Amino acid sequence: MKKRLVVALSGASGAPLAIELMRILSNLTEWEIHLVISSGFQKTLEAETDLSVAKLHDMATKVYDNTDIGASIASGTFKTDGMVVIPCSMKTVAGIASGYSDNLILRAADVTIKERRKLVLVARETPLSAIHLKNMLYLAQLGVVIMPPMLTYYNCPVDIPQMARHIVGKVLSEFGVEMPG
Repeated sequence: MKKRLVVALSGASGAPLAIELMRILSNLTEWEIHLVISSGFQKTLEAETDLSVAKLHDMATKVYDNTDIGASIASGTFKTDGMVVIPCSMKTVAGIASGYSDNLILRAADVTIKERRKLVLVARETPLSAIHLKNMLYLAQLGVVIMPPMLTYYNCPVDIPQMARHIVGKVLSEFGVEMPG
């Protein structure tokens, strides 16, 4: 049986991170990608890249409408290996922290937490306010992995794709996936 990962793309800056994650996962035949995209991310994708939403859909096993809170990924009976929100806006962090599940991304994250599955939030914002920090601390105390995409220099990146690949490697590691060579 294939492993299942819910991948949610919310409206924070960081489209190259989402693209790289989708690119790598789509080449791993043992994984299903269950994709949900916010309207905010669609705007971010247009602003930061020349990639179409349709290309992201092509990389997914199944695509869900963010307004469909009755979709399979919103139920604990739909078994997954976890969920990643990449990039994760502070609005999404706040919604998850408060249990305000008014869209599919928030509902799927809520289900991931209640079912005690791995949830990784690639939180994008700087500087962070006390509200942001409080929300992320609360979620971390629940077992959610908070993974801001921090720049690294020890790997001597020369371009944005290398920086994105480094962060995506850390995300995939949370789900036991080694970066392909």
